[in-house]
Amino acid sequence: MNKKVIALATASVMAASLAACGGSSSSTATTAAATEAAKTETTAAAAAETTAAATEAAATGEVANKDKPLVWYNRQPSNSSTGELDQTALNWNDKTYYVGFDANQGAELQGQMVLDYIKAHAAEIDRNGDGVIGYVLAIGDIGHNDSIARTRGVRKALGTAVEKDGAIDSNPVGTNTDGSATDVQDGTLELDGKTYTVRELASQEMKNSAGATWDAATAGNAIGTWSASFGDQIDIVASNNDGMGMSMFNAWSKDNKVPTFGYDANSDAVAAIAEGYGGTISQHADVQAYLTLRVLRNALDGVDPDTGIGTADDKGNVLTADDYKYVADERSYYALNLAVTADNYQEFTDATKTYAPVSNQLDEATSPKKKVWLDVYNAADNFLSATYQPLLQNYDDLLNLDVEYIGGDGQTESNITNRLGNPSQYDAYAINMVKTDNAASYTALLQ
Repeated sequence: MNKKVIALATASVMAASLAACGGSSSSTATTAAATEAAKTETTAAAAAETTAAATEAAATGEVANKDKPLVWYNRQPSNSSTGELDQTALNWNDKTYYVGFDANQGAELQGQMVLDYIKAHAAEIDRNGDGVIGYVLAIGDIGHNDSIARTRGVRKALGTAVEKDGAIDSNPVGTNTDGSATDVQDGTLELDGKTYTVRELASQEMKNSAGATWDAATAGNAIGTWSASFGDQIDIVASNNDGMGMSMFNAWSKDNKVPTFGYDANSDAVAAIAEGYGGTISQHADVQAYLTLRVLRNALDGVDPDTGIGTADDKGNVLTADDYKYVADERSYYALNLAVTADNYQEFTDATKTYAPVSNQLDEATSPKKKVWLDVYNAADNFLSATYQPLLQNYDDLLNLDVEYIGGDGQTESNITNRLGNPSQYDAYAINMVKTDNAASYTALLQ
């Protein structure tokens, strides 16, 4: 038995026996001394164990969990009310990064895509001929920075935006068929000598009764309610993503020939463009998925972080400035977005195909197999489950990574964090949070 443990046990027994003898000043002093000795021994033992563990870790090359590579992806650590980035999470260690896409660039692209369509088809899409181009908007998550950006992008492009506290108001308006809502305003368009009013007829957060956001079923129900109430006024359907957009398209707008615009370039949405779906935005998921795992791979290999990203690796994998950008003070890689419309949708029919410029197999001799823990915040999310995860699974083999995929319920962090019970068995982590505020729920487990 460790001598320090024996000493600690002996001191504790002495203290207990003396305390049991009575309340004399002599026994009290002796007890206090014994207790202090026990504390000293405990501290010394703990320090010795910490030193021994550190020495052993250094000898074996073992890395503490808090020092392992970590990538936040898809949901950037940030304040869900203000959008302010969580710099503590983004700087968790020197091998921590975020991978996503340029939300503002994509949001502006979506808004412009809708506007361009209206300009080209205003007369035919004004279904009741009232001179008002009415649209409804499916909002994914009012506290998600991507959802906020997309709502703002559509409103800015269509002239319906209202500024609040120095930024475009992204709140849902409920129902606004009379144009009286304060969170939006009516826009105007001059086309072929005619003035059209552009109005956001209705918008809401698509959140189900269990608390899951970006909910496709809720969006399908919403379009049913809206169309029953003011269907002939709806000329455009806009959505923060394709999951909700396709739900509304299949439930109502396809049969009524109302162009519907989404975001994500999911395979079913791209295919639906041939059937009247107005368009979608590719957030270059193939580039995002590659970056998610490549950043980890580079950190695990101890090579320059730019390897195989902006600088070609020895297999020729490399991206260009048209594919992504890196913002150093945010420690964030952003894929750049592309508009997908009737003009080019056939180029995007396979959303799970890896991106050719970064599809070359790495050599396992220089990039040996490593184990990665990766979660998807909601296993039912259409984009993540049908597009992003299949891409990750294609890239993990190319990058020699053994990835364990964890699917969440889209409602609580604990549904995911409870399955990170032994982080020490992994070499790196890729985290997709339920709420952007909750990075500490994960880093606490790695601390």
